[in-house]
Amino acid sequence: MENVTNFNLDAVIQAVDSVGKTCQAGSTEEEALRIAAISLLYVRHLKKVDDFRRYYAEFFDPSFQVKVAHSFATKGEADAWLASGKAIDGERVSIAGQGFLVVQLPKGLKFLRNPLPEELGPPKPESP
Repeated sequence: MENVTNFNLDAVIQAVDSVGKTCQAGSTEEEALRIAAISLLYVRHLKKVDDFRRYYAEFFDPSFQVKVAHSFATKGEADAWLASGKAIDGERVSIAGQGFLVVQLPKGLKFLRNPLPEELGPPKPESP
């Protein structure tokens, strides 16, 4: 499939809806397609379609690299930075060589373990 970023969002939503109607009512597939369609509607509602188009392009870009916003030698340094109020929800950080994502929770920002690509190693070969 060609990587086209100027797709018609309404046409995509209609296609997802159309495919969803072919699924058995109440099935996992029907629910997944409903969630996908609502997600796209939400992106449009937030007026973030251009951001989504950029993300879509990055997703298929073979040269895409995970961007680490900050690197810390120790967990203590990272915790101090998090407590400083400078962290932003969604930032990826490296703490002692391990990847984390800054996430906003009801009680404040926290680190969520999110391995960096280099931590995962090469892809495993597909089995026949």
